[in-house]
Amino acid sequence: MPIQWLLTLILTLCLIALQIELWTGQSGLWQFWQLKQAISLQEADNAQLETRNSRLHAEVLDLKQGHAAVEERARSELGMIKNGETFYQVVE
Repeated sequence: MPIQWLLTLILTLCLIALQIELWTGQSGLWQFWQLKQAISLQEADNAQLETRNSRLHAEVLDLKQGHAAVEERARSELGMIKNGETFYQVVE
């Protein structure tokens, strides 16, 4: 009977040691969850940057191909007007 108790105790200790390694070890579940969360955050950042890049790419194409975008930029950023237009400034 004492041998069975000793064997049970040894197996239980081995199981506990394996569980501790599984949860807290270098490649354990805790690190897996942290890496999974970091990947999710990086994917969200990548999606935002992809949206920004596509918007900038569309703006570059518009500036290269069309005059409307150049004209709009000249009006809004430089305050330019076309010949024959009258500029009105409203002061509050």
